Amino acid sequence: MFHAILLNKNADGTTDARLAELDESQLPADGDVTVRVDYSTINYKDGLAISGKAPVVRSWPMIPGIDGAGEVIASSHPDWRPGDAFILNGWGVGETHMGCLAQKAKLKGDWLIRRPDGMSAKTAMAIGTAGYTAMLSAMALQEQGVRKDSGEVLVTGASGGVGSVAIAILSGWGYKVVASTGKLAEADYLKSLGAVEVIDRAALSAPGKPLQRERFAGVIDSVGSHTLVNAVAQTCYGGTVTACGLAQGMDFPASVAPFILRGIKLIGIDSVMAPRARREAAWARLATDLDPGKLASITHEVSLAQALARAPEILAGKIRGRLVVDVNALG
Repeated sequence: MFHAILLNKNADGTTDARLAELDESQLPADGDVTVRVDYSTINYKDGLAISGKAPVVRSWPMIPGIDGAGEVIASSHPDWRPGDAFILNGWGVGETHMGCLAQKAKLKGDWLIRRPDGMSAKTAMAIGTAGYTAMLSAMALQEQGVRKDSGEVLVTGASGGVGSVAIAILSGWGYKVVASTGKLAEADYLKSLGAVEVIDRAALSAPGKPLQRERFAGVIDSVGSHTLVNAVAQTCYGGTVTACGLAQGMDFPASVAPFILRGIKLIGIDSVMAPRARREAAWARLATDLDPGKLASITHEVSLAQALARAPEILAGKIRGRLVVDVNALG
């Protein structure tokens, strides 16, 4: 038996989320690796699943948790043996396949990557999908030629998980980072991560002109909608914008003008289905390039039971940084 957060769909369409005790036989039959989960985390998508605010879950009942880290217990997959340390991000886990906000999970070995040497399960989940996505975004800027001497880099949604880690990564690489946030009270926090300037998200969140004053050599955007449009409109000639989120909305009410007249590149960042080699490259750099002290300042630890109450807060923008879940703490 093991403990997990369990989601069920009520007759009226609402979601029932509770802490439950389950038997291993209730785990998915199509997994070929059984794991002990030591830590998980709460991402925006987990908040949606637990609160039932959006149709994230497509199979019921469901254990949420798109991230997990721990050790392999049993495996019929050739790449994995008992005792191997793993990281799991995405692949529809917590949506169509039972996830990792639980003490055990049964997953597909092709979805797992090896935890970098010296990285604890807790550290891996302090990073989680949010931090891994931030690294994918930062790597994309570098690959597209945005250098630390190219000019300022804008990070939107700065006080959230992706934004906080992105600031820490980019500043560690020597970039001049401008942080956009709706929480100006968090300015000191964002500057402690390495931001050289903090701006009010209101400056980007309303409809704006398709071409605006060129300012940013690169952008990491986790907000979407008008914020992404304005970020593109303020990107310098030949600059690169990465898009990885849609907190403001899925729409993109933009003009082609910046792409044609300024040669702007818009790069989509997918963390869910990214191939293993790309994942391993991102996690290898996270293991070496992310300041442990900055990561610790971003991170808050909660128990499995507390995760139920904290999950809706991420949707309301009340969470700063990252929430790590100790799945073996039940109080």
